[in-house]
Amino acid sequence: QVQLVESGGGLVQAGGSLRLSCAASGRTFSSYAMGWFRQAPGKEREFVAASSWSGGSTYYADSVKGRFTISRDNAKNTVYLQMNSLKPDDTANYYCAARQTSSDTYYLAREAYYYWGQGTQVTVSS
Repeated sequence: QVQLVESGGGLVQAGGSLRLSCAASGRTFSSYAMGWFRQAPGKEREFVAASSWSGGSTYYADSVKGRFTISRDNAKNTVYLQMNSLKPDDTANYYCAARQTSSDTYYLAREAYYYWGQGTQVTVSS
């Protein structure tokens, strides 16, 4: 079992940056693949970025590629999402997710993740 707590959301102007953090409980964080998802009002929760447990493999949604970066510090049990060049369309509640895995790979589907945080709101003004 792992518990996830996101932080770092807030209000930012278009073109600005935010860094989200997701702190995980538990001793085996390094064996968890991690993902970031987001959900805007009235929309489905969508994939944003994913990382393998080592951080050596990552994947991004086309909508954020080149602007967002997922990284992790396994010593601190934390995964990050650096968001640059933010747009109003990035406005959403952002969730981190975790899945324990024996292979150093990432996962894209919501259904692949077992554990979810409560989310942190990101609002980008135009």
